[in-house]
Amino acid sequence: MLLAALRDKVLRANREIARRGLAPHTFGNASAIDRSGPEPLVVIKPSGVDYASLTPADLVVTNLDGKIVEGNLRPSSDLDTHTYLYREFPQIGGVVHTHSEFATSWAQAGRPIPCLGTTHADYFHGPVPVTEPLTAEEVAEAYVRNTAAVIVRRFRAENLDPLAVPGVLVAGHAPFVWGKTVAEAVQHADVLEYIARLAFRTILLRSAFDLSGASDFAIPACVSEHHYQRKHGPKATYGQL
Repeated sequence: MLLAALRDKVLRANREIARRGLAPHTFGNASAIDRSGPEPLVVIKPSGVDYASLTPADLVVTNLDGKIVEGNLRPSSDLDTHTYLYREFPQIGGVVHTHSEFATSWAQAGRPIPCLGTTHADYFHGPVPVTEPLTAEEVAEAYVRNTAAVIVRRFRAENLDPLAVPGVLVAGHAPFVWGKTVAEAVQHADVLEYIARLAFRTILLRSAFDLSGASDFAIPACVSEHHYQRKHGPKATYGQL
């Protein structure tokens, strides 16, 4: 079986997003890429298959053009989004798409998640961005591929580093997150849902007490920068050496 070790990692990632409640029913998928061979290969969840019943053999291997290399099932309907992100963000090794409750709520509202506290700053270098809505032409032309195109367009327009900002909200849809590995992408999906929930409740509380808006309560830039750099900067102090 091709890419057996990577299949196991992708299987665990898909089961984990379901276990953590990030992808109810079959509303999500995880993939990983192997860039070591003659051509990059992607391992991804098959479309519509329940997480609990997945086996390594069920996972589908494709190239970056979406051509099936090995597998008897249809790959995830989001395959073109995953492969586009792998092509445009060569730093990443895993992609996770969820419909987690609070992050999806922000996506449906078409609003970025502001950095309101240090928990956010520890993982995302600035607000979690939201894309522009797809146009009717983009939907008709290639909806799944253009979902990735609007993500990449947002990152290019704001000069964002996908490793420093490891996720995005697709307007009206849901989040996509990534990492150097698929396991890291799962962690980022979980963190994104947590900070989306915190931000929602922070804004709700401030509104209830008739305080100023969320943008006025963003933590000072020096604090958010310090928290991000202590984990990810060249002189990081968090964790073990």
